[in-house]
Amino acid sequence: MGWEKPLDAIRDTRKRAQIPTRVILRSVVVMFLSRMGSLHALSQSSPSSFWKKWLGRDLPSDDTIGRVCCLVPPQDIRRVQHQIYTRLKRMKALADLVPRISLAVVDEHESHATYKRHCDGCLQRTIHAEDGDRIQYYHRYVAVQLVGKDGCLMLDVEPTLPGEDEVAAALRLLDRVVRDYPRAFDVIAGDAKYTDPRFFHWALDHGKHALTVLKNENRDLLADARRLFADIPAVSMRYLARQLECWDLEGFTTWPQVRVPVRVVCSRESWTVRRQLDDQEEELDTEWFWVTTLPTAIASTLATVRLGHNRWAIENHGFNELTTRWHADHVYKHDSDGMLVLWLMAIVCQNLFLFFYQRNLKPAVRAVASMLHISRVIAAELYGNIPARPEPAPT
Repeated sequence: MGWEKPLDAIRDTRKRAQIPTRVILRSVVVMFLSRMGSLHALSQSSPSSFWKKWLGRDLPSDDTIGRVCCLVPPQDIRRVQHQIYTRLKRMKALADLVPRISLAVVDEHESHATYKRHCDGCLQRTIHAEDGDRIQYYHRYVAVQLVGKDGCLMLDVEPTLPGEDEVAAALRLLDRVVRDYPRAFDVIAGDAKYTDPRFFHWALDHGKHALTVLKNENRDLLADARRLFADIPAVSMRYLARQLECWDLEGFTTWPQVRVPVRVVCSRESWTVRRQLDDQEEELDTEWFWVTTLPTAIASTLATVRLGHNRWAIENHGFNELTTRWHADHVYKHDSDGMLVLWLMAIVCQNLFLFFYQRNLKPAVRAVASMLHISRVIAAELYGNIPARPEPAPT
């Protein structure tokens, strides 16, 4: 995908670097692709003959890798991600989830929390416990992900700064995303926290459509929608294995904080699951409300429901995958700049790996080898090149 050249061109802020930045970042790429989970685990592979082939020299120490990552400009890593996006777009690998409507999802994720170590970028909160109040330190990141028909592509991530809420951090991120990827998406979706006038006005000002979950029974907009939907018949349809009863109306002005009328879609859904414990079938049902600026002429009721439900992709195929499989939540170096750089590197590696697996491997290979298996094969190749009697580490 042409990602190696922009990666090797990155320089950190050291004055007289003895170890090139490309060596550090290439080491990080191997750590994520083999899913080792820590810099210490990466250092255990240093006797492997692989490193001289891949780096042209020995593997740097874990302390050096962590220290240099704190000095790498995050925007340079974002340029590598942009190169991947551009190549995938040219290959037509980013098909729209709904025809002629490209979807992006924004959400926040908390990476870790601790009572002990903290840095200048840590957020703080007071935890009330039986033995007294304690200050807890944590980091949060807001991310934007493209959700397509054949896969998801994480575009960018931005840390939430002390003293600001999730929406403020998201708008700062979206300003950069829409500058770097002006035509990447038509609709920006979020959970109930983004049912906020700031979010909707940002979408309107940038020629995008907003779509968010509508909650809070005290909202006049939700109460108004319930009253009107009670007087009109529902439209029955199916989505995946669910039976849907849907209501859809435009022109709501009950949310005066937003300068344009909005559309509300309701979906009451029912489906059957078979419980593993007793092998009995159970009927489940739920109700969803979405508020959007998307007109019916652009997105039908079913298309809007589909877009609304795929907001969960950033959780299922984004944060959950990054944290459980790619160890992105691990604190490789407790420094706000270093943590951001390593999060961006995890995203780059995840995107590379995902589309290599989907586009380069044949269906017969994918049928018998999961992505986790392929990553373990990479790790096995790395450890397999360690001599039977490695030289003792220098003291």
